[in-house]
Amino acid sequence: MDCLRPKTHDPDLWLDFAPEASRPLAEQIRHWILLWEPDLTESIKWNMLCFSGRKLVCGISACKKHLGITFFRGTDLRSITKLFNRGEGNTSIPSFQVRSLKELDAKAFQRLLHAAVALDADVTVKPPPPKQREHWPMPESLANALKKNNAAAAGFESFKPTYQREYLVWISTAKRPETIAMRLEETLRALAAGKKWAQRKDA
Repeated sequence: MDCLRPKTHDPDLWLDFAPEASRPLAEQIRHWILLWEPDLTESIKWNMLCFSGRKLVCGISACKKHLGITFFRGTDLRSITKLFNRGEGNTSIPSFQVRSLKELDAKAFQRLLHAAVALDADVTVKPPPPKQREHWPMPESLANALKKNNAAAAGFESFKPTYQREYLVWISTAKRPETIAMRLEETLRALAAGKKWAQRKDA
């Protein structure tokens, strides 16, 4: 990940932490958003500078080489814009990247922002249901390891599918035998201690 991970909830400080390449873009986009839709409020969520009306409308991510712009109800707005170039597989939050202001159609962005705010304000339009992710298969290596480790197996079964999936993906995406072995050892130790994947280093 090359995007900003600020240790602040202050939008001004968030901009100060932004990488040099994307800081001017973030400043300009922020200025436009607050100029065009002054009733929106700012907050920092998920390392993003977010703008809200009734609910979250849009957000910007400051990365080393580009600025990411996300619209949280973007799927409902696809028909009115050609700006979205990422998140095609997501049901509701497509986004696009900007590397320079020259490549951004400011008028199209303004129209998209106004439409997003209007959509957010319309209480009769319900957001789409959250996307259901496909089931991730159990890797054979992990299945065999859990059969031999009752404590780890119990820890795994105690987790919700979302937290189980993190371990499944982590093990499945390892390619080299030594990497698989290392991840299995770390996984079994963490599961036996009741630790989620994000907490595995603490086990």
